[in-house]
Amino acid sequence: MIPSRLIFPGDPKLNRTEHSMSKRRHSGRVARLSPQAGQASPVLSLNLLSVALFGLTAGAIAAAPAAWAQEAAETAVKTLPAVTVTGQGEAPATPYAGGQVTYGGRVGFLGDKDFMETPFSVTSYTDKYIEDLQARDITDVIARTDPTVFSNGVTGAWSENYSIRGFSSSTSDISFNGLFGMAPYYRTMPEMFERIEVLKGPSALLNGMPPGGSVGGTVNLAPKRAGAEPLARLTTTYMSDSQFGGHVDLGRRFGENQQFGLRFNGVYRNGDGPVDNQKKRAQLAALGLDWRGERVRISADLYDSDERIDGVTRGINLAPGIAVPTPPKPETLLNPDWAYVKNQDRGAMIRGEFDVSDKLMAYGAIGASRTEYTYSGAMSAQVFNAAGDFRTSMGQLNTNLKKTSGEAGLRGKLQTGAIKHQWVLNATYYSDNQRDYGRRSVPGADWVTNIYNPVWGPAPAGYWPPILHSKTRLVSYGLADTLSFAEDRVQLTLGARRQEVRTDNFSVATGARTSRYDASATSPAAALLIKATDNISVYANYIEGLSKGQTAPATAANAGDLFPPYKTKQKEIGLKVDLGEFTHTLALFEITRPTSYTDPVTNVFSFGGEQRNQGVEWGFFGEAMRGVRLMGGVAYIDPKVTKAALAANEGKQATGIPRLQGKLGVEWDVPVVQGLTLTANAISVSKQYISADNSLSVGGRTTFDVGARYATKVADRPVMLRASITNLTNKAYWGMPQLSSLALGAPRTFMLSASMDF
Repeated sequence: MIPSRLIFPGDPKLNRTEHSMSKRRHSGRVARLSPQAGQASPVLSLNLLSVALFGLTAGAIAAAPAAWAQEAAETAVKTLPAVTVTGQGEAPATPYAGGQVTYGGRVGFLGDKDFMETPFSVTSYTDKYIEDLQARDITDVIARTDPTVFSNGVTGAWSENYSIRGFSSSTSDISFNGLFGMAPYYRTMPEMFERIEVLKGPSALLNGMPPGGSVGGTVNLAPKRAGAEPLARLTTTYMSDSQFGGHVDLGRRFGENQQFGLRFNGVYRNGDGPVDNQKKRAQLAALGLDWRGERVRISADLYDSDERIDGVTRGINLAPGIAVPTPPKPETLLNPDWAYVKNQDRGAMIRGEFDVSDKLMAYGAIGASRTEYTYSGAMSAQVFNAAGDFRTSMGQLNTNLKKTSGEAGLRGKLQTGAIKHQWVLNATYYSDNQRDYGRRSVPGADWVTNIYNPVWGPAPAGYWPPILHSKTRLVSYGLADTLSFAEDRVQLTLGARRQEVRTDNFSVATGARTSRYDASATSPAAALLIKATDNISVYANYIEGLSKGQTAPATAANAGDLFPPYKTKQKEIGLKVDLGEFTHTLALFEITRPTSYTDPVTNVFSFGGEQRNQGVEWGFFGEAMRGVRLMGGVAYIDPKVTKAALAANEGKQATGIPRLQGKLGVEWDVPVVQGLTLTANAISVSKQYISADNSLSVGGRTTFDVGARYATKVADRPVMLRASITNLTNKAYWGMPQLSSLALGAPRTFMLSASMDF
């Protein structure tokens, strides 16, 4: 038996009897309210309201006014009944009712916290949910039911692409067990993770500066650890048109008290995808080790990830005066079938915790990773007439990126009079060394073809001269204190982080340093949480994001000028209502971010632009009734450009972001067939502008997914069979990818898998 541990703020192994939310839940299934005869259960009524509101959204979302989303959210809040449930608390990593999300997750350097005690919007998806989705990357998980996470729906692109709260998020800003730069750089296979956690909004205080400058939210990946019971699971997979694969998951603990744990995940997939002439190959080997002593805990993670896509999706642009064309069949490949992208990522990390005393814990982590990215194919493409003819320019790029990341800190607790303090102090370090090779344009490798019947010439010969060499270093120091009053029902978190940024650029010919960027900034934050009852939490926060400043491009009049880090500011208020087995969340927020542009008259590059996103989001998750699980919500975001290089573009909607999204995921355990679960998912989004002046847009869309899974036993071994169809109607639609205006959404896709535990 593992010795009992100290209780620290955010400790993932909280002693359940001392958990401050112990009055909310039973240790087992939560008892439901017993309605009077002739009355509907208030829990059931509220959950049926979730479905009804989503139905209205899916039917008319493209034309729904902004006021509708706010009115729907306000209606949900007004109809919430007061529910009091008593029982024993649960640790944040414990699955919530239905098993799709957990009770909490990592909140930056504050550690793991229960979602009802977190003054931010946080969702933590379980490995069971990841497996049931048959997810192939992180976007598959976080964009399925969350209405504030938007994906363009494109498959086979060179990188994952999603936005959170209306701001594009860089895949380089995904953290691996709390460390930036350790996750695979452009696409991450989710099979090696126990939880995928999404923290919405800027998070400079909580996480430090993201290397890629993401401000809409942060994704953290919690690696798998060996459980108390030995695990040996084999999963075979199939995806249309002819992609086959397998996944091995092994876990076991050793020692008299099971102190040492080992978890291994191996993945291999290869074959044709649902897009014509597109092939995908992926392989992963990941090892997680941990040791748990009485006062010391140590863990280590190692992985090797390789992925290649032949016939990679890139995207196209439109020449001036050309309207958005009707999309071709969704199976159409708009890049040469010989074009390819290859990602190779390797990483190693170690983390340790030491209980100095009953009220103080020290921790530290360090990791190193390496990425090699190779791309050969369309670098740019432009439709130049109404018939859909377009000209493609080919290019090549190879990137070698070495990254180092680490953190160290102290967490403690103390009391001054009637005020309890949970404080944390930490320092973070990140550095990378990047070298790029290739050609932005390949002479003689330009073709003219048509989007409805593309035909390509031969692949160009490879030639990879050096084109860039840069180094970046980020160092930060953070301090925060959570003050608790009134028997912990009022919690005030105050903190600040000092961030130092340095970037060096070097000549690819001589190796000499050509420029240095060195700046620093401080980011404060404040958050208040009030537990109105054991089941209702109200919160508000002000928090800043910090992004690395940019360098004026070579084409600008002030070429080479370096700009200091720029701050993004968020104001948010929210409500969380936990009905025991079903939870509703509501949040209103405003995020303001500076943007850069080059003045069209003076040709001076500056940070004179600004984008302001105001929004309201309503989400829900859990068991609506016995055997029925719902997860989804509705979000309205107004992504407005408030300052721009051209005055005519001010007040316009930012490109690539829908104002309105509605999502609903449903699971139903069929009562007459034990072990059978039917699933369905709907995603409905409004139109997105693809031009800064809002003259061009792509229409809204509604797509549907269906599936089923069946749990049984074969030779007394647990077996799980899964089947799903995404984009059931094979709807053809345009999405806005990175670096271009239009790309085709994924076609109808069939997926099958079979798992057996040995």
